[in-house]
Amino acid sequence: MPPTTSHDRPRGRARAWPLYAAGFTTAFGAHGVAANLGRFTLAHHESLLVLGGLLALYDGAEVLLKPAFGTLADRVGARPVLLGGLVAFAAASALFALAGDTALLWAARLGQGAAASAFSPAASTLVARLNPSARHGRAFGSYGFCKSLGYTAGPLLGSALVALGGLQLLFITTAALAAVVAVWAALAVPTVPPLPRARQTVIDLARRLGQGGFLKPTTSLALATAALAVGVGFLPVAGAAAHLGLLATGAVVSLLAACAAFVQPRAGAALDTGRITTAAGIRTGLALTAAGLAAPMLPGPTGLLPAAVLIGTGTGLITPLGFAALAGAGPPERLGQTMGAAELGRELGDAGGPLLVAVVAAATTLTGGLAALAALTAAGLLTTRPAAPWTDRRPSH
Repeated sequence: MPPTTSHDRPRGRARAWPLYAAGFTTAFGAHGVAANLGRFTLAHHESLLVLGGLLALYDGAEVLLKPAFGTLADRVGARPVLLGGLVAFAAASALFALAGDTALLWAARLGQGAAASAFSPAASTLVARLNPSARHGRAFGSYGFCKSLGYTAGPLLGSALVALGGLQLLFITTAALAAVVAVWAALAVPTVPPLPRARQTVIDLARRLGQGGFLKPTTSLALATAALAVGVGFLPVAGAAAHLGLLATGAVVSLLAACAAFVQPRAGAALDTGRITTAAGIRTGLALTAAGLAAPMLPGPTGLLPAAVLIGTGTGLITPLGFAALAGAGPPERLGQTMGAAELGRELGDAGGPLLVAVVAAATTLTGGLAALAALTAAGLLTTRPAAPWTDRRPSH
């Protein structure tokens, strides 16, 4: 893709904002609803098994479908998959919002997850396709920033909406948000035709996804996502064990999310201007994240505050650099497939991180569980050593 001029950049940013809004939509929809399902199931005297099933539906659909929709984006173009996913997300949300039938909550949540599986990898594919490689860091930094805002605003705004009008009002809001973003994207995002593709066998796919250029950034993204999920879920537990109030533990999670959001655009810009390299930045991010996961071994706020800052900063470094590395590592004609497979890795980290910590914590203590994930994250430094094949991009001016 030819480099853009300064005259082209405002138009490029205008095309990118609907993609960033799509990232916000999937993050807001995932966490906004998930944070309030417990209150809903308790009010209807449902069991914890029902709550677990509703929570798993969204992530389960993403794990199964993201690679398939990424491949579809390569075949028919990312824009139709983006628009179709957003429309489907709005329809799935409206299903429960209009009917108000508790039984339809399962279908609505499954539909939301399936739709997000379509437009999430399509949006990241378009972020890469619509920006020259010299601006991939900034583009993915901004995309990650908007997703972080969705993760942060989802539980807070979602809870406020449920308090005002119940779960139906929250689903009405997610439906309206997805519909507005779909219209915006239809008007602002240009058609990006699929690139000619050579025939690919299953062996070819396995060989490509087994190369360092894919495995290294995807492993780093999975570890970062695992740390974020664990930080959001378990740091409040550690705070409660240290006799901190709800306000204090909530502030710890907000600090983590704020650090992740603040760092991502700056990390991307630093990559594009040559102040950091992909491998060095990701390795630094992994080291900071591992240190943050180990920090709660210190008592009370002495451990929790550094944990929030270090986990947020570390994952904020890893996320845009990992996606920028993926955008430059695989064949451009199979970018959707690459992004879909990488998103699968992130989802596995999102589910596997809390599960690992919970299992180890049940056998030892919570700090033991966090230390186990810290050790696994530190081990990720070995898989990202620069001596092995690695996309260590510097900008081309």
